[in-house]
Amino acid sequence: QVQLVESGGGLVQAGGSLRLSCAVSSRTFGGALMGWFRQAPGKEREFVAASTWTSITFYQDSVKGRFTISRDNAKNTVFLQMNYLKPEDTAIYYCAASTRAATRRSTDYQYWGQGTQVTVSS
Repeated sequence: QVQLVESGGGLVQAGGSLRLSCAVSSRTFGGALMGWFRQAPGKEREFVAASTWTSITFYQDSVKGRFTISRDNAKNTVFLQMNYLKPEDTAIYYCAASTRAATRRSTDYQYWGQGTQVTVSS
């Protein structure tokens, strides 16, 4: 079994920072592609960032230069450092894991966390 648990969300003013964490329960899944997605009210879930086991990373254009995905494989933990936050970043953020090759498609990710709310005020 694989379980993912996100934490670190909250309320922050525009321009502020938050760091999200995702703890993965299974060490056997440590080599998986890990991704972050978000879903804003009234909108579809969208890709944010992803990282391979060897820390090859890729991002949605709107967060490049502001967000950084990283992982600590020894601790089975993935992070999303979010800086210079904007109100448009407000969403529920989900951690996800995939056995597929590097992908931005939510349907390619087999395991999902429960989500953590990020709210950015202006």
